[in-house]
Amino acid sequence: MPPKILVVGAGGREHALVRALKRSAAAPELLCAPGNPGIAADARLLPVAVDDVAALADAAQGERCDLVVVGPEAPLVAGLADELAQRAIAVFGPSRAAAQLEGSKQYAKQVMEAAGVATARWCAVDDVEAGMAAIESYPVVLKFDGLAAGKGVVIAADEDEARAALAGFLVQRRFGPGRVVVEECLLGEELSLLALCDGVRALPMAPAQDYKRIFDADQGPNTGGMGSYSPVPGVGPEQLAELAVRVHGPIVDLLRRRGTPFQGVLYAGIMLTSDGPKVLEYNVRFGDPETQAVLPRLRSDALEVLSAAARPGGLESVELDFADDWAVTLVLASAGYPGAPRTGDVITGLDDVPDAIEVTHAGTRRRDDGAIVTAGGRVLNVTALAATPARARDAAYAAAQRINFAGRQLRSDIALRAVERTGE
Repeated sequence: MPPKILVVGAGGREHALVRALKRSAAAPELLCAPGNPGIAADARLLPVAVDDVAALADAAQGERCDLVVVGPEAPLVAGLADELAQRAIAVFGPSRAAAQLEGSKQYAKQVMEAAGVATARWCAVDDVEAGMAAIESYPVVLKFDGLAAGKGVVIAADEDEARAALAGFLVQRRFGPGRVVVEECLLGEELSLLALCDGVRALPMAPAQDYKRIFDADQGPNTGGMGSYSPVPGVGPEQLAELAVRVHGPIVDLLRRRGTPFQGVLYAGIMLTSDGPKVLEYNVRFGDPETQAVLPRLRSDALEVLSAAARPGGLESVELDFADDWAVTLVLASAGYPGAPRTGDVITGLDDVPDAIEVTHAGTRRRDDGAIVTAGGRVLNVTALAATPARARDAAYAAAQRINFAGRQLRSDIALRAVERTGE
């Protein structure tokens, strides 16, 4: 019988994971909880919420799943991997203790310092005035300590913006109770590097760059990500290996020594500064939308490598292989995103996209009449592969223009810097 795999989540990242697993030579039976209309074409959906740890574990046990791949951070921070491990179900994703790397910005900073990983100067505060007093210069980075769906970071340009952000986090409690990390603003080029981890070692994947601001030229508020591309000009195999040793390896080593080994994927947001690479943040799951650009380039069997990472020390003989093609991913966002996304707008043109283009669903639902409508802030991802960044970019934008819904937001400059740097 083919292996049965459950992917937990409902967004574009999970759709990309399902697509990658579907390409496995093992021809696995794929399930997704709760999934979305796009994922429904590639996997059997289970009506279980991503934050219902007990129900997810019950579903995996009842379906006799061979592996559970956890997409979002919230169920990991809530202990889903621990619950599955107790039931002897293999899981790709870290324990509750290890997931605190993303669950708490303060904890992540403390771990970086203990592991000797370079990062920005920082302090944690509990009230607005303490936060203002901690600011040394502008711009300054203010981060909500807990989970905030990628929207808990404000880069304040001046005192007014800083005070407003601190009040939003600490007085209005925009994301609930929690502290704020006040951090120096690093300058340089940002890089996203994911590494598969088996509790002992970290195996770097292909690098990517994403675009966090809502508008062109990196203007406007932060989002969960408006697009990405992979690979990254100037970041070759030797630099990747060095980054993994400096950025991922020390964290994996420290957590193993502490008795909380990290198994799953460790995402590092890195700033390549004039003083060397410094870590902006860690995430304990695949990045979104970086995953949508990285996984289509993966030539290794996704099921084999994720299963290996789920076993302690299982990556010892694994080597990752990526295609030379460039991947460009565009995010189509709803009206009002990232503030108050509008939902319910009918999406047209999905059937007009060429088969060579990968369209992954992020925030969609199917109405009773069969129409696909917007159901979140980031609605769809459009990914194209080509031999050069220019060709991939052109193909992605041509496909995206076939898809429409009222108020659609789409940046026009995704991967433009890759085209400019390579001249291709």
